[in-house]
Amino acid sequence: MGVLVTNEFRNGARLELDGEPYIIVEFQHVKPGKGGAFVRTRLKSLKNGNVIDRTFRSGEKFDEPDIEEKTMQYLYAEGSDYIFMDTENYEQLSLSKSELGDRTLYLKEQMVANVLYYKGKAITVDLPLFVELQIAETDPARKGDMASGGSKPAKLETGAIVKVPFHLQEGDIIKVDTRTGDYIERVKASS
Repeated sequence: MGVLVTNEFRNGARLELDGEPYIIVEFQHVKPGKGGAFVRTRLKSLKNGNVIDRTFRSGEKFDEPDIEEKTMQYLYAEGSDYIFMDTENYEQLSLSKSELGDRTLYLKEQMVANVLYYKGKAITVDLPLFVELQIAETDPARKGDMASGGSKPAKLETGAIVKVPFHLQEGDIIKVDTRTGDYIERVKASS
């Protein structure tokens, strides 16, 4: 394990705080006219996905968490458990819905993702930044809607609800940002 100093903070850096692993979502170095410099951060727990805001004095040091990543393939859901298979040794792993949080909205069978292990225990899945999912349900477009450039809700094959442009319809495959849940683009129109 290494040590991370506040002047080395960057988005995506991992640190251990109060015995828990976190990832830096945002940070800002602040140097006021009076007093010492400090760093404002927004941290996301790698265990439960909760986001917290913390301020640290400049020069504070943190341990980097003991995180190991294994490439695994998502196989299927069984009740509230999600089953993954190690792509090297074919061992299977079960993670609960509570451990995965809203990441389950973007899991598609046969998808390859990185499972994060903290101190030897699987804690969550690091999804690809973008996934391609099919629109399962959405309202049909009406004639006046297209000109306004607005959006409508669409339910995807995994159960996620995403705002999409009016011209999209059921069966279209779209690209979604897994970090924000935002529609990016249509990949393939329904046939």
